[in-house]
Amino acid sequence: MNFHWFHLMPYRFLPPDFSQRYRSVWVDVPAELFDAARCHELYNEFLDELEFADRMGFDGICVNEHHQNAYGLMPSPNLMAAALARRTTNAALVVLGNSLALYNPPIRVAEEFAMLDCLSGGRLVAGFPVGTSMDTNFAYGMPPATLRERYYEAHDLIVQAWTRPEVFSFNGKYTQLRYVNIWPRPLQQPHPPIWIPGGGSVETWEWTSRMGYVYCYLSYSGYKRGQQVMDGYWQTVERLGGDMNPYHAGFLQLVCVAETEQQAERDYAAHVEYFYDKCLHVWRGWADAPGYRTLRTLQAGFGPQVGQAATQARQGLRWKDLVEGGYVIAGSPAQVTERLGHVIESLRVGQLMVLCQIGSMPKELVLKNTELLAREVLPHLRGLWREWEDRWTPKPLARRAQPAPVAAG
Repeated sequence: MNFHWFHLMPYRFLPPDFSQRYRSVWVDVPAELFDAARCHELYNEFLDELEFADRMGFDGICVNEHHQNAYGLMPSPNLMAAALARRTTNAALVVLGNSLALYNPPIRVAEEFAMLDCLSGGRLVAGFPVGTSMDTNFAYGMPPATLRERYYEAHDLIVQAWTRPEVFSFNGKYTQLRYVNIWPRPLQQPHPPIWIPGGGSVETWEWTSRMGYVYCYLSYSGYKRGQQVMDGYWQTVERLGGDMNPYHAGFLQLVCVAETEQQAERDYAAHVEYFYDKCLHVWRGWADAPGYRTLRTLQAGFGPQVGQAATQARQGLRWKDLVEGGYVIAGSPAQVTERLGHVIESLRVGQLMVLCQIGSMPKELVLKNTELLAREVLPHLRGLWREWEDRWTPKPLARRAQPAPVAAG
């Protein structure tokens, strides 16, 4: 069983009445609310937290891509992964990921991921998300009707660039390149493991299964809603004759561990409520551009996790509601162990991503949460799925270059 430490890098200094005064945390969040000096401090805190997760023995540390928002200050996850490559030792660098359709030409993704793989000694996981409607359709202006077609074409170009040894030409509908011959090339062969973050698209289930990639459901509605999505995914895999290996699937869960159930509420409640009230406060007009979500997915009943319907569903939820509703798994180490074990087995996931920095949570609480989870919970769950082979986690070089010590000045 693999455990990956996920970071959103949220801006934790939004005003208390943010969701009442402003219509959205995404796309048109006012620039006047941003403080660059505070962001400087945040970035360094966030990197400290990710590096700490590596030292605590997590199998992967995860970063992702979002634009024009205060929900996650990471327009370039590759920059964060590059910083982490030099200051971490063992954890996979799980970049979930680069929104392929936004890169022109997409060969840039192939090159930067190859750089990260070589720099880290073969620790890269390459994430290929379609991207949220807020990021792709509104912040970057990509027409929703062409988004998936561009995505699939970009994917094909990137994989060919990694795997074809000769110089070749690529003549796609959206990208034409006379010469493709990337340097550097990935260390992992034939290429780094590919993981696909998703929000419940039927087409993504089918495509991921056919390609043999890891499907990762990044849910903020918790494991109870996640059951419906992951059941749909596994039914699709079975119908297509795909691989039922649990390591073929991942899931994101918010987790808060403290000495007791009561202490967990005292420590974390305000920060978790900040996340659901402010970080997920997205105007409905940004959440789901017409044409972004396919007809089959809409017919299957899967809507966006943000926007009016999602906000109404969470309206008035406080700590107790979020815990009882499965949005957050919280409590003592024994309680969290039991509940996480249930999530892993019922969702059939071998790649569990945990969100331990949530909303406005300060660094000292993040480190506490991370250490308690690593030392007192995960050892009891490591043995799950031991009968299955994990073919989707990097196998880095046994001997890897290390940063030279900083000379005393």
